[in-house]
Amino acid sequence: MMALVLASYVAIPMQPVPITLQTLVVPLIGALLGARLGTAAVLAWLAAGALGAPVLAEGASGIARFTGPGGGYLAAFPMAAWLVGRLAARGWAARPGRALGLMLAANALCLALGGLWLAAAISAKAAIASGVLPFLPGALAKSAAGAGILLLLSRRTAAPAFRPAS
Repeated sequence: MMALVLASYVAIPMQPVPITLQTLVVPLIGALLGARLGTAAVLAWLAAGALGAPVLAEGASGIARFTGPGGGYLAAFPMAAWLVGRLAARGWAARPGRALGLMLAANALCLALGGLWLAAAISAKAAIASGVLPFLPGALAKSAAGAGILLLLSRRTAAPAFRPAS
């Protein structure tokens, strides 16, 4: 969970939400810990943030973060961890194309839910323009970096993501 807290503090301030390394770390947590434990770790981090610990983007905390512009992105994080953990357990994290696909899917899920959440408050066009498009280059870069990390770790660990699929 410490990696996720640190990833929250690495931020490029933007509106309506900052760019962080959270969408790199959340899927890696799912892959390394597995679907259940990875999701639980992300939910514990979110609960800590909701209860006031300064662990969310840029050290933010409180329930208002879950009802504000970033609520959709936050809601997507446990789902992304679960998705990646589930597919990684089936061997996806140890193959280059599939590892990249995992990371891209996790980032796409976060952007889709974040954009939908924003569209409920502002127009769909404005939500895409401010809550999806500016994040695409970073999502691609973080997906590539995450895939590389998964491939490196697949050669050095016995984490759930790298056990042979049965």
